[in-house]
Amino acid sequence: MKTSIYDLIYDIVRHIPKGRVTSYGAIAQSIGTGGSARLVGWAMNAAANLHDVPAHRVVNSKGLLTGKHHFGGDTMQRLLEAEGILIKDDQVQDFDKVFWHPNELID
Repeated sequence: MKTSIYDLIYDIVRHIPKGRVTSYGAIAQSIGTGGSARLVGWAMNAAANLHDVPAHRVVNSKGLLTGKHHFGGDTMQRLLEAEGILIKDDQVQDFDKVFWHPNELID
């Protein structure tokens, strides 16, 4: 059975712990496509109907909720806040403290 790049991305996203976030670029780097953060964004957009993929935990490299429009309204923010992540002006607060790097799967 052949695994698609999206399946690989979804597997990583499923491992992001509750109360933590990662970035599109960190995921891209961890799968060896460092310059393809946009590809990860497309995968998150396509994951809208995959309830086991916590796409709300993926933000941009500065902690901004750039994918929030794919969730509708303030859904992305509400989901993150329900996990204890503070958001102000569409940005994760204490980003360095809640950031999870996919390389932690390897360590």
